[in-house]
Amino acid sequence: MPRTATSASSRPGRGRFLRLTAAFAVLTALAGYLAVQYVSGSKGSPRCVVRSADGPKGAGHTYEMSPEQASNAAVISAVGTTRGMPERAVTIALATALQESALRNIQHGDRDSLGLFQQRPSQGWGTPKQIMDPVYSSGEFYDHLAEVPGYSRLPLTVAAQRVQRSGFPQAYAKHEPDAALLAAALTGRAPAALDCSPDTAAATAPGDAARVRAELVRSFGRNVLPEALAAGAEATGTVAVPVRPAVKSDDGSAAKRGWELAHWAVARAGALRIDRVSYADRVWVAGEGWRTERAEQDEPGTGEVRIRLAQ
Repeated sequence: MPRTATSASSRPGRGRFLRLTAAFAVLTALAGYLAVQYVSGSKGSPRCVVRSADGPKGAGHTYEMSPEQASNAAVISAVGTTRGMPERAVTIALATALQESALRNIQHGDRDSLGLFQQRPSQGWGTPKQIMDPVYSSGEFYDHLAEVPGYSRLPLTVAAQRVQRSGFPQAYAKHEPDAALLAAALTGRAPAALDCSPDTAAATAPGDAARVRAELVRSFGRNVLPEALAAGAEATGTVAVPVRPAVKSDDGSAAKRGWELAHWAVARAGALRIDRVSYADRVWVAGEGWRTERAEQDEPGTGEVRIRLAQ
């Protein structure tokens, strides 16, 4: 009898345990699904896609991400090239951020780790506020990378680990192909390789030219946009950015610089309410992508990148 009574009384406990286990499994599956949707974007949702230079739509190596991730990647790249770092350094930085935060500027992590690179205030990387600034945190990463002897010739995992001191150093390797693809586009080496479909329809306010100029200067430095050439931007709703090779450019190419600026604008289109970017004979329109268009008189070839704001 005691055994029977015990068995009878334990059935409700077993039932509750099974129900809780099933509920946990469902929640875990849902969380995984939502995470995948957040990172890669579901069909029809705002997203960005970067394609290899030899891979037109539907072919070649592609990498898909959210507009937030693309915006952060563009900042990481811009800060690197502005400091005179080569494309390899940008690839290392992007692979590191992909592993540490999935290119999201997160406010949590292991112990006191924060931001894109999961830098720790307690380890001298800066204050929490500084680390949560993508421009600052990217600069700190490049400063430390530049101190690694021969970093550009080292395997990516070794170079990244010399900066990060991660408990899982080999994890950076899996992100190298995607990081290299992103770096080729964002440094301007691969023209018209980045396309974004930002959720501009969800925003009610028009684009702010002053903010666009301020973000350009923060990412690329003061020389990117001379004040004299910015006059009238608010009235026209267009910011014209003169294309000149970066002072410390690794190859001195004006065309490469132009595509770097154009891709930066496309990547940040959602955040800055940009609906059109034109450079050389190519035009990007939000929701439509890139197309070839004969340069008009007020869009003189490779002389400038024109960024039109949503009204």
